[in-house]
Amino acid sequence: MKTTRTVNGRVRAVIYVRISQDRSGAHLGVDRQREDCEALAERNGWAVVETYVDNDMSAYSGKPRKDYRRMLADLEDGVATIVIAWHTDRLHRSPTELEEYIDISERRGVTTHTCQAGPIDLATPSGRMVARMLGAVARHESEHKAERVARARLQKARAGEWGGGIRPFGWGVPTGETTTKVDRRTGKEIQVPVLDMNRLVPEEAAAVEHGTNSLLAGGSVNAFMRWLADKGLTTTRGNPITQQEARDMLVRPRNAGIAVYRGEEIGRGAWEPIVDEARFRAVVAVLSDPSRRTTPGPEPKWFGSMIYRCGIDGCDKTMISTRSGGARHSTYRCQTRHAGGRRGDKLDEYVQDLIIERLSRPDAHDLLLPGPDDANVADLQAESEQIRRRLTDLAGLFGSGQITMAQFTEGSDAARAQLEGVNRQLGKAALKDPLVPLVGAPDVRAAWKATPLDQQRAVLRALMTVTVRPARRGRMPDGGYFDYETIDIAWLRNG
Repeated sequence: MKTTRTVNGRVRAVIYVRISQDRSGAHLGVDRQREDCEALAERNGWAVVETYVDNDMSAYSGKPRKDYRRMLADLEDGVATIVIAWHTDRLHRSPTELEEYIDISERRGVTTHTCQAGPIDLATPSGRMVARMLGAVARHESEHKAERVARARLQKARAGEWGGGIRPFGWGVPTGETTTKVDRRTGKEIQVPVLDMNRLVPEEAAAVEHGTNSLLAGGSVNAFMRWLADKGLTTTRGNPITQQEARDMLVRPRNAGIAVYRGEEIGRGAWEPIVDEARFRAVVAVLSDPSRRTTPGPEPKWFGSMIYRCGIDGCDKTMISTRSGGARHSTYRCQTRHAGGRRGDKLDEYVQDLIIERLSRPDAHDLLLPGPDDANVADLQAESEQIRRRLTDLAGLFGSGQITMAQFTEGSDAARAQLEGVNRQLGKAALKDPLVPLVGAPDVRAAWKATPLDQQRAVLRALMTVTVRPARRGRMPDGGYFDYETIDIAWLRNG
């Protein structure tokens, strides 16, 4: 890279343009800045050697600006002695960032010229004073704007209104009206439908309810993600739904009609809920439980993988299903790979037959866990609302100076602890025993075959512990080669 500071006798200059919020995506704001900056360079006879553009990027947010960092590196290399910007607030809204820019300008003899504020020589004390004053003003404007936006969002949240942004999966029915929008790719104006964000999109709402019910019946987030993909459902931006997005979709307070501001629940929303609050609380309880069994990587494809236990003395590992070479059948082996394996289909068939036989007995209902009949969901929800109102009242009293910080902290800590207890009770009230769909079914075997694998695995965990000891060699007394006598079953429910 050349470091000569003139081009054909003309002083070398660079242009920096930025717009913090490009709602249209058409770059119109930065284009206008660029035109004014190029005109300033032309009037002064400067040679523009580079233009740096950060579109839709805030200087106040603190996020790295790629082209701004590139410009600083080029100034260090002596590419130019003049920086042209539309206004100083296009360059900086952070005092720390400004000081770095001042340091480079002082060492490299760089002068800043703006279309709106004129020249600023950061190599002189007076120039640096002016830059710092302008930076302080710009910082104040950014903070004031951020405060206005925050207050507007809080007001909407308290009124139970949608706060804007990306359409949430499950809501947004066309009203029949249209509005004008600029296409990000083409820059052309297009007509888009106006959406009613309080009304449910039937197919998407049904998907969220399915995921909720599936998880409460012992299913997994990965299974829900695959179900969404099989149904051809995507995010509201048209992208495949990831495992994290599927999880986030199930734990949104919005699903239960709860309004949130900055992560805090502040009341009821005006939109139609998808699920009742009890089921929502139960899903949150399940997915936030630190003892919840999770499997890194892909969801297990085999019934007993990571559940069956190794029966070798001193080993506390579970078994995994593997298939190597040209093997026709999968094999269960200890994770440590010691000892031999057991044929997977035979072992799974044996364990599943035991489960089906036990659930087919007349007394199978005795296996079910006690239900939540003693939980009054309506009373719990009313208590939850009262505690939230108490938190709001405490905030108001503190804001008006009627109580001290210590009193506010003590009162809010107690209220939050009570709210956490109520939410746990609501969650327990909606938890579903994984055996429920099978107990009392007219044909338990048929019902079992129709049950998704992740829910079958939940039944296995709830009903028994399977320990697989090393098999005996040779033919067994029944004439076969599979050693059933070394499969130890410990029933977890003795109803």
